[in-house]
Amino acid sequence: MATGRGDGHRDSARQPPSPARDDGVAAAGGLSPATPPPLTDSGWFWGLAFALVSLVGIGLIAPKFDVRQRQIEGRFLGRQKAAIERQRRAAGLEPEDLADAARDRDDAQPGRIVPLWTLAAGALAAAAGCGAMLVRERRRLATAAQPMIERRRAR
Repeated sequence: MATGRGDGHRDSARQPPSPARDDGVAAAGGLSPATPPPLTDSGWFWGLAFALVSLVGIGLIAPKFDVRQRQIEGRFLGRQKAAIERQRRAAGLEPEDLADAARDRDDAQPGRIVPLWTLAAGALAAAAGCGAMLVRERRRLATAAQPMIERRRAR
C-alpha cells in the first residue's frame, strides 16, 4: 500500500514483512535454502575471472613487452655503467671510454632482468587457487543443501 508521501514507497509500519512461505522459499530473497546462491555471488568466481583475463592480457602483450623491456633494461645498464664511470673519475682513476666498452645489448644482457613468465606464473597460481576454492565452495553449498531437499521431500 502506498503512503501519503507520493513517491511510491511502501509504508513499512502499515505492512509488516511477510514471513517465509511454507515451501521453504524465503520471502525476501526468493531463493530457497536448498538452492545455492548464483555463481557470480562468490568472490572466488571473480578472482578466477580476473586471473584468467590477466593471463589473456599477458599473452597479448608479450611480444611488445619484450621489445619495451629490452629498451628499458638497456637504458638501465647504460646508466649503471655511467655511474660507475663517474665514481672512477671522482676517485681520480683514469677515465674509461664508454663507447669502446659498449657491447650489443643481447651480449650484455641475454635474458631479461624482469621476465614476463614470473607475472604469468603468478596469475596462473592465482587462477588455480581461485578455481580450487570455487569448486570447494560450490561442493560445500551443494552438500549443505542436500539434507534440506530430503527433509522437504519427506513432508
